[in-house]
Order: sequence, then C-alpha cells, then structure tokens
Amino acid sequence: MNIELFDFELPKDRIALRPASPRDSARMLAVNGKQLLNHRVRDLPDLLAAGDIMVFNDTRVIPGRLTGKRGEATIQVTLHKREDDRTWKVFAKPAKKARLGDMIDFSGLVAEVIEVGQEGERTLAFEIEGGGMTSALETHGEMPLPPYIASQRDIDEHDATDYQTIYAERDGAVAAPTAGLHFTPVLLGRLEDRGIKFAHVTLHVGAGTFLPVKVDDTEDHKMHSEWGEITPETAEQLNKVRRDGGRIVSVGTTSLRLLETAADENGVIHPFKNDTDIFITPGYKFRGVDLLMTNFHLPKSTLFMLVSAFAGMAEMKAAYNHAIENKYRFYSYGDSSLLSLKEELT
Repeated sequence: MNIELFDFELPKDRIALRPASPRDSARMLAVNGKQLLNHRVRDLPDLLAAGDIMVFNDTRVIPGRLTGKRGEATIQVTLHKREDDRTWKVFAKPAKKARLGDMIDFSGLVAEVIEVGQEGERTLAFEIEGGGMTSALETHGEMPLPPYIASQRDIDEHDATDYQTIYAERDGAVAAPTAGLHFTPVLLGRLEDRGIKFAHVTLHVGAGTFLPVKVDDTEDHKMHSEWGEITPETAEQLNKVRRDGGRIVSVGTTSLRLLETAADENGVIHPFKNDTDIFITPGYKFRGVDLLMTNFHLPKSTLFMLVSAFAGMAEMKAAYNHAIENKYRFYSYGDSSLLSLKEELT
C-alpha cells in the first residue's frame, strides 16, 4: 500500500509535551465504526464488561540514551535491542562518526562498535561485567523520550516517572508502552471491582518504533524485531476468557503485536518467548484481540497503519480528524482511544 494513504496534517500544538495529571484524567475517544464518543480514561470501567480481560505490557523503560565521545566527535546513541548482557543494537547519531572498531567513551562507560548496520544502526559491545549494565545505564543514561518531545524541551526528573507505567517490572524497553501510562492504582482498583481481569505480557519496545517509514510502499518496509514473552499460564488465562465469552482488551499496540504473533488462525494464543517483527497493515485478519486501547499516533507511521487495519482506514481517518478538531492531545504523553475491531462492529 502507498504510505501516502496514511498521511494527515497535525498542528504542532496538538503534540503533548507533558502527561495529563492525574494520569486517568486524559481524554479517551471510543471508536466503534462511525460512532465516535468522547470519554475520559477514568470511564473505562463503564465501557468494559465483567469477564473481559485487559492485557498490559509490563516492560520497564531503561535510561537507554547515552552521549559519548570518540576523540573529539560527540556521538549520541539510543539502545533499541539487547543481544546479551553487554551487547546492544543501537541507533547512532551522527552514525558516520561510529565506525567499525571505534571505541566510544560515555563518561567512563566504554563500548566498541562491533557491527555496522543500515539507517544508523550499530552494534556496541560495552566493557562491563555481566549484570552490570542496568546500574551503568542508571548512572550514565537518560530517559529516551521520543524525538517529537525531546526536540521541544529538555528531559528532566519528572520524565523518570512520567515515562514509566505504574506496573512496569521487567527492564528492557527504550520506549514506553504509552497506552499504559494512563493507569493509576485507583483506576486499576475500579476495573477489578467491575469484574475485569488483568494479564501481563512482556514486549521490550525498541527505538525502532519511532523510525519513519522511508519507502513508498508498505511492502518494502522492514520492521525491527523486539523480544517478547507470553507465559504458558498467561496464554491459558487468555484462552479461558475467550472460551467463557469475554473479550481480550489489548492495552497498547505493543501488547497487540505480541498477542497477534502468538495467536494461531483459530484465535488460540500460544506461549511465546522469542523475537517478533510482525508488521500489521490493512487487510490483516486479527486473531487474538477484540478491543484496543491506544494513544494517537504519527502520520505515515507503522502504528497508524496498525490502528487503520484494526478499526478501518476510513474510520480511523474520521476519528483522527475528530480528535484534531476537538483538541485531543497526541503521541506518547497524549490522550487515548478505545477501538473496536472492525469485524466486531455493533
């Protein structure tokens, strides 16, 4: 498909630079075909049914942006996929300054460029003992806010908590699963009281999620892979909900991509522990998800393609036009939406 089909104009003042406070006061647009209803995230318990299950991505964002020196040259890298305890794939800027065999000093944390990839990707081997990478990043790194925020303001101490879900548990992401940023302990308690179940999966979101699609046709785009896990217990929990007539509600596109990777053609979700590079565009038949809660995404992005596949291209263009006209806040710190699967429209 031509990526121009996924383009739209977004006024710059619609890009949220800070999250809503409290988190669940963010606005939420419910999209069910042509029906568009304005809500708040705190209304979720009234929009779901007892027996539904919400699937949260419990990855934890690490301070994965580092600035270092190679001689006199300053190089910034953003980690995006861990290969082992000391080796990471990164995006380097300027990439031409990070050549094969170069040593980069990140204020005492030293790494060697051991592989050169395309579009600024490099593989770095850090000179650090196994298991010490997390503490080293806490000392030397900063939160890797997406470029549409970081280009407009400085990263500060608030981002250390703002850019993290309250249920984050497993270190490894360098981009937040942003749909989950809207949840508070109070909201989770109200959902539980409503009879809504919770499940947790892990997908370590990589910085590749922010890469622009540079090809003209979606067929030519290559997704970066990300590591994910669905335990056997969680897979059975999800399948039981479906058998009992409940719905699987994916909190975010990251959870959805993992669920769809693990689901077979009959909609049965299997245990999974591996990399996924699934790329979802219109025409894809969804198997593992009934509802999707997600923020508003960038034009021509793989995530806008995904939501267009899920809820319908015409429907999502109408929804985004509505959101822009009604001054919804966009992107990572922005407002939310609750999308019905087009095949399931009522």
